[in-house]
Amino acid sequence: MNFDKNSNEILDEFLQEIPDNYEKRKGYFLWDIVKAISIRMCDTLKKLTFVASKLDVNNLTGTELERFIKQRTGIERKKATYSQGVITVKGNGIINVGDLFETEGLIRFEATEQKNIVDTGTVAIKCVTAGKIGNVVSGSIKKMPVTITGINSCYNEEETEGGYDEEIDEDLKNRYFERLREPATSGNIYHYKRWAKEVEGVGEARVIPLWQGHTTVKVIIIDSDRLPADESLVEKVQEYIDPNITGEGRGQAPVGAFCTVTSATPKNISISVKAIFSKNYDAEQLKKKIKENINLYLKEIAFKKDILSYAIVGSKILDVEGVIDYSDLKINEQTSNIECTQEEVFILERVDFVE
Repeated sequence: MNFDKNSNEILDEFLQEIPDNYEKRKGYFLWDIVKAISIRMCDTLKKLTFVASKLDVNNLTGTELERFIKQRTGIERKKATYSQGVITVKGNGIINVGDLFETEGLIRFEATEQKNIVDTGTVAIKCVTAGKIGNVVSGSIKKMPVTITGINSCYNEEETEGGYDEEIDEDLKNRYFERLREPATSGNIYHYKRWAKEVEGVGEARVIPLWQGHTTVKVIIIDSDRLPADESLVEKVQEYIDPNITGEGRGQAPVGAFCTVTSATPKNISISVKAIFSKNYDAEQLKKKIKENINLYLKEIAFKKDILSYAIVGSKILDVEGVIDYSDLKINEQTSNIECTQEEVFILERVDFVE
């Protein structure tokens, strides 16, 4: 029976199955009984349709998606990580574990070590909130929300790093499909790719076998934002697969396999274009949307395609509502596709709008 049928269609099917020597017209007892059954059957079929949809992973989100994938493959959603760094403090006093520092934007960090400060000293810190919100630029951590006796000021000389948001549904599904489509076994290339992507913060990975001869493997990674990975993320993946590149099998890689983990290098993209905007829209907002569209396109092709399509970039500009037309489009001063190597990832450096 078709799950999409309404109660009247179900009623007609029931009546067709009943011999004609029974009175089946509306208003008679048999019609009334079958009509009631059809209404309840229709409701039941709708519920069955809903339940059946849950058997397709593409229809699942959130905790339902996590449960479906974990039960079938053991893959778990990668959790958000906490950004870490070092802060310089001035004064004479003791910094205790848990003492707080924050930015002007009220992003808080806590000390992860105890330090006796004499005049000036440095203290390791960690953001109290998980995710990339904790990756702040140098000089932005200037405040102490709670007074610390003897400490006069604080600032971070370098940016904090290592904070990554929780894995999104799309990336979790991709890892699930990769597990099914790419059989990882005995340290083959799919195994190295899987190991790299199991680390929190890794978005994609590429594997180059025998890159410096037998028993050598190179793994290139980008982060979950499809940007070059920072040093701390590279170190985490290296530690997970082959600590210190010893080939001793102390990580996921088998004994005798020397694995080197590196970040992708940026292939900077500069775009110039003359765009015609509708007068009914704010030009600055349209420019911002164009940049967002192009950035999304670059993320879509990161480590999946080695060619940046000139035509698709043009289509991303026209996709913005309020853009009437464009001309004189150039990508890195060219009017053609742009290629990158397998160790590079496209990064949008700027978009110039020519008047």
